[in-house]
Amino acid sequence: MREFRRSRSVLPRRSAGLGDSHPGHSRAARTVVKAAPPEAVAPVESTVVNSGVYRDGERIASPSTLAEALSCLPDSQSMAWIGMYRPDDAQLYAAAQHFDLHELAVEDAIVAHQRPKLERYGKTLFVVLRAARYRDETERVEFGELHIFCGPNFILTVRHSESPDLSAVRTRMENDPDLLRLGTEAVLYAILDAVVDGYAPVVAGLQNDIDEIETEVFSGDPGVSRRIYELTREVIEFQRATRPLLGMLRGLSAGFDKYHTDEELQRYLRDVTDHATTVVERADGFRQLLGNILTVNATLVSQNQNEEMRNLTQASYAQNEEIKKVSAWAAILFAPTLIGTVYGMNFDDMPELHWHLGYPFALSMMFLTCGSLYTIFKRRGWL
Repeated sequence: MREFRRSRSVLPRRSAGLGDSHPGHSRAARTVVKAAPPEAVAPVESTVVNSGVYRDGERIASPSTLAEALSCLPDSQSMAWIGMYRPDDAQLYAAAQHFDLHELAVEDAIVAHQRPKLERYGKTLFVVLRAARYRDETERVEFGELHIFCGPNFILTVRHSESPDLSAVRTRMENDPDLLRLGTEAVLYAILDAVVDGYAPVVAGLQNDIDEIETEVFSGDPGVSRRIYELTREVIEFQRATRPLLGMLRGLSAGFDKYHTDEELQRYLRDVTDHATTVVERADGFRQLLGNILTVNATLVSQNQNEEMRNLTQASYAQNEEIKKVSAWAAILFAPTLIGTVYGMNFDDMPELHWHLGYPFALSMMFLTCGSLYTIFKRRGWL
């Protein structure tokens, strides 16, 4: 919250009348960002990675400043496409002055870490996208945030990470003048298409890791549970980046008639919607599949533990049986040893030592005692 308040401090406050106009972000009237304090202004051009002015699908100028880009627009059929990379608050604030951006949109771009969304401020669309890139070596999904300000004759992109590669999008559009001459909406479509297409390698990487996890689960790998949890977390983050796209694209489709979107561009956007729907469905399937795998893994772990306990119980039972046998024979052999020990004592007054039948008597006692103990232990199953 501290960072959020600090970001708001560089923006002017909205007037009371406009601030209460509508609870949503779609407003016919908008508050214009006022002039920045002198100390807040920074060279915004240092963050501009590419800029061009286009008319009829052809690039007619490559201005070096934002003011020059707007001044180079010959008529309403032309547009300026400006790309910015990691601008700070003051630089983004300065760009807002040139393009007459709404303060709420600028505030969201400054704070960053927004969920994907589409909002309209008068004639300007503000779009937040989260591009994704999968790192197979770490099994991590890296996300890059992209802010797009799309006006009638300009499109301003603000990247906060390396992905997506908008230079490839610009090259594609410049190589397709028929599509580029459709204006800023066509550029917005191309960026959406690039972001959605970038999700395909992520889906393939997640699918590959899930296949590996399924193999590890049935092979008894002890570290598979942690891997399941970590991959589930990545899938959840991927869902958060992709699921809002469907609502955004439905919102664009709903405005086709109102804003007289070209029919060819409508078909392109519907194709992007189909691809986004497929990605979202795959992500939902991955999350459900990982939940099922985790349940199966827990069941297999429980079965293995039960099997180990059963083996331990059987080993303990066999050990007890052996101990019984050893104890029984020890008791049987102890009886004659005891009798022999008694008569082996060196006392003068031991009548049995002088009996004529003393020796047979002692042997009889030994055999009788051993036989009795053997019978008892046998009946009790110790032998």
